[in-house]
Amino acid sequence: MPKPSNPNPILPPDFDCIKVVHSFEELASTPFGYGVNAFCWPRVLDGDFAEVVEKIGLGDGITLLDESFLQGLQVSQAGYVAINEMLQDERLLSGLGLDPVLNCIHAYPSDDHGATISTDVYSFHADSAPLQSETWLCTYFGASSEAIRNEEAVRHVDIPKTRAHLLKLYGGQDDEGFYEFLSENCYDLHYSALPHAEPYSFGIANLWRIAVQYPGSPVQPCIHRAPRTNSPRLLLIS
Repeated sequence: MPKPSNPNPILPPDFDCIKVVHSFEELASTPFGYGVNAFCWPRVLDGDFAEVVEKIGLGDGITLLDESFLQGLQVSQAGYVAINEMLQDERLLSGLGLDPVLNCIHAYPSDDHGATISTDVYSFHADSAPLQSETWLCTYFGASSEAIRNEEAVRHVDIPKTRAHLLKLYGGQDDEGFYEFLSENCYDLHYSALPHAEPYSFGIANLWRIAVQYPGSPVQPCIHRAPRTNSPRLLLIS
């Protein structure tokens, strides 16, 4: 059986916005607060996730991995173990009333290079919702997502030059209509990393629960992004 996945990363001790937990129960039940907007359950998982990716095959977008599809793959015992690890995580989240999805991601849609603000998932961004919500993430294979602390980023719409470009695009004044324009296009959810920013990796096999921007949230949202890579990724998201 292949060597288990390495539970990367080792989080810096001064990252007080992150709390490391030691069980799924602790991950699910600990409330956001006191500046903590990300919880990480570091794990080592058995199984051959690379074999699962190989059996899924080539693609040019996002392949949905439902249980019947995964169970139908012709894999070794190590591949079967990896599949069960993913399905077990999916069941745990479903048990909380969530709607988790397993994907093999070959590539996400990407904004044109000429866009004033990139609003694809490769850009540092915050997730948002109209009601209380949160995002769960785990990368089983491939490059993992990464995040930065809120104080190490500035919203693109708060950068004067960028805001001026957006006002020109909007064709009006900096008023309530402009704010609606920013929100409708998700411009207000994307960030630029400051020069001193130190992004941290979500790592492989670790299960994360991160804060989302919604009215009344007790903490700031976790600012994160997907990696740009030419290799496929196995990802759980809810």
